[in-house]
Amino acid sequence: MAEASHKQAAKAHEDAAKAHHTAAEHHGKGDHKTGAEHSQKAHTHSESAHKHSTEAHKKSGQHAKG
Repeated sequence: MAEASHKQAAKAHEDAAKAHHTAAEHHGKGDHKTGAEHSQKAHTHSESAHKHSTEAHKKSGQHAKG
């Protein structure tokens, strides 16, 4: 179902953005350890977003054809 993939992709993008903002805040305060932890979380969410976006794009294309 393409809609579910799109929703999963959107959630992962939102989670990645939040983690990026949190990482930036910690880095800005000099708390680089915590900033790095949030950067890693952001990276993980970004990878998930990419996976779900690719999946959604493929499913949308299949839906449009069939």
